Amino acid sequence: MIAVSGASRPSVLFVTDLAYEAQGRRYCDEDIFLTSRLRETFDVALCHPRDAAALLDRFDAVVVRNSGPVLHYQEAYDAFRTRARESGARVHNSLDGRGDMAGKQYLVDLSRAGFPVIPTVDRAADLGLLPRSAGYVVKPKLGADSVGLRFTDEPEYPEGADGTLLVQPRIDFVYEVSFYFVGHDFQYALHAPHPDRRWVLEPYAPTAADLDFARRFVEWNTLTHGIQRVDACRTPEGGLLLVELEDLNPYLSLDLVSDRVREAFVARMRDSVRELLA
Repeated sequence: MIAVSGASRPSVLFVTDLAYEAQGRRYCDEDIFLTSRLRETFDVALCHPRDAAALLDRFDAVVVRNSGPVLHYQEAYDAFRTRARESGARVHNSLDGRGDMAGKQYLVDLSRAGFPVIPTVDRAADLGLLPRSAGYVVKPKLGADSVGLRFTDEPEYPEGADGTLLVQPRIDFVYEVSFYFVGHDFQYALHAPHPDRRWVLEPYAPTAADLDFARRFVEWNTLTHGIQRVDACRTPEGGLLLVELEDLNPYLSLDLVSDRVREAFVARMRDSVRELLA
């Protein structure tokens, strides 16, 4: 039976696509684990992202987790956001982030503002601002999971596409590293020591400078409640550049961290949902 508002415990609608297949990741396992732990505190029901708008009014809070790339159900997602805002629904992650939740415009904005991010432009007139590189990446501003991504030898921008595509130089990097936060609280970090195997991850012990780098983007973001993943690449010179600020439904790779770290994350996530309800 679905738990509805008014029950003895707060009710949570957990939005996930358990059937979504992602290369190198098992989304369903992670969400089965998380819901099993959240049920210790909340009454939990799962739904597909296409059903969320119709169901959200029946629950005290909505937790959006591994729901897959929004571009696969854009109309349903837009309807969910509209309905959630109209009804004042409590959503985790809250709908006020300005990272991936709002598309990739933030990469252009951060690049223009001089943040340590891979240089990014979204207009043909700005191609000259990009540094010289052995190759370039062109990808949709509203893309995900490499959908629509292509590589070019020279910086180019299709005629009439201004504002819809991003162009970046291909960056030589030593490895990629991800920093995971609940709210503004750092939880753990993982890195991919082999550049050609993005999702073969290992625990990573960040330095103080690494955490300062990651926190700079978490603090820049406007997310009130939720989980953020700051993805970066380590350059041959030793610095970090932002690759992505994932604040919509970041995959957490919880199966790769220690039991102690995983339990601490679950506890902090549970508290974050409580804070949202309060």
